[in-house]
Amino acid sequence: MALNVTREVRKMEKCSVRDLRKQYAEVFGEATNASNKDWLIKRIAWRMQSNKEGDISKRARKRALEIACDSDVRMSPPPEMPKPKPPPDRKLTEEFRPSIDKRLPSPGNLITRKYKGQLHICKVRQDGFEYDGEFYKSLTAVAKAITGQHCSGYAFFNIQKADS
Repeated sequence: MALNVTREVRKMEKCSVRDLRKQYAEVFGEATNASNKDWLIKRIAWRMQSNKEGDISKRARKRALEIACDSDVRMSPPPEMPKPKPPPDRKLTEEFRPSIDKRLPSPGNLITRKYKGQLHICKVRQDGFEYDGEFYKSLTAVAKAITGQHCSGYAFFNIQKADS
């Protein structure tokens, strides 16, 4: 009888985590403390398919072990994230039209934020913002340069909404 993995996965999706742990113990021959339902389903389905159709070849297993032995595994994260560098051939796609936001201080003032133990200073300019010697069109772009990920510049620098 052929194994229908899709049908088995659908059955497992209806099971509780407790039932999946029991099924894991049956197919692997050992208990697990895992409580992530998706992970349990994937592992059980993989083992069921492997038991039915056969495991990977000895040659493939040997090669996988060689690759694993040759890899350098980092045991701890780097001390600090490097700042992303803007591409050298930056081009202006449209003309910048500054809009005056009432939340911002007037041009020439500084906005500061302490982040990961370092004080970051951003200068408000008439046509945008200056941070670390670079020009940015938006405060969000400055926040992204500092954190390495997209976030609201107003939220990052803790600039509150203007009173109406």
